[in-house]
Amino acid sequence: MYLAVNIKETSITIDNIDNTILLFGKFDDNIKIIENAFNIHVINRDENIRIIGLPEDVDKGEAAIKRLLDLIKSKEEITEQTVNYIVELVKNGEEKSVEQIIGDTICVTAKGKPIKTKTAGQRKYVESVKKNDLVFAIGPAGTGKTYLAIAMAVAFLRSKRVSRIILTRPAVEAGEKLGFLPGDLQEKINPYLRPLYDALCDILGMETFQKYMENGVIEVAPLAYMRGRTLDDCFIILDEAQNTTPEQMKMLLTRFGFGSRVVVTGDITQIDLGRDKESGLKQVTHILKGIKGIDFIYLTDRDVVRHRLVMEIIRAYERYFKEKVEEPKREG
Repeated sequence: MYLAVNIKETSITIDNIDNTILLFGKFDDNIKIIENAFNIHVINRDENIRIIGLPEDVDKGEAAIKRLLDLIKSKEEITEQTVNYIVELVKNGEEKSVEQIIGDTICVTAKGKPIKTKTAGQRKYVESVKKNDLVFAIGPAGTGKTYLAIAMAVAFLRSKRVSRIILTRPAVEAGEKLGFLPGDLQEKINPYLRPLYDALCDILGMETFQKYMENGVIEVAPLAYMRGRTLDDCFIILDEAQNTTPEQMKMLLTRFGFGSRVVVTGDITQIDLGRDKESGLKQVTHILKGIKGIDFIYLTDRDVVRHRLVMEIIRAYERYFKEKVEEPKREG
């Protein structure tokens, strides 16, 4: 005796062949992600897309496809990460929040590529930077914290809302001793600042970046170089802030002056300070909470815009450490 299975079939009409191509992706990769995620079968027939599977699965697959079509119609770039993000939202019943990632271009790179937010968390982050003088962006690797901050800084500079960009990082020794690295002090420090150089070169182009560095429009320096200065009319970015001491954090936050904007980025799960040292970033979340003009944005693994495996790796580590914390409780 066989049980009758209630199979559902629905269809979506797409009147633009280019939209269909963008939806399916190269080698149908986008649709394969959706099929595997919801255990459905998707067939393209002329102007119609047929979705076949169990009723609940078909409904979720249809919702994911419609949200992707909304993004395509809004001229948003569709990548594997975008599809996985939409799938995640649909699984959690949050597909309506897709509208929150449809935003304006922050700025355009030297190669003409528009920089836009790709998740609801990123959109909230960018909007906060527009509105507040001091923003803390806290979240795991791959969420675009630094890159978006630099993109915003370039947008502020191009619109003459600031006259300079200052990017800084604490030079914390993570496994290597600075004294054993070759070269003079600047050469020893440069590896810590390389991610900032790379992002600036990508957005501005090498020639413009070098020109701005030479005439002082852009300054990239270790955090220690900020002591004793007052920074007016600047867009200041403190990156890797989880590795600042409380004293360093206070020093930086009391440097910025009139007409300046400050963005502090960090990941409190990747602190390289010694066990006996408190992170200035962790401390400041308690000290400055609730002050007008200061905002804290918390990005999560769902905002990761790198390879899909980065999100899975972050979640695996979170589960591992959560289980380690809970083990003593179970034993007790």
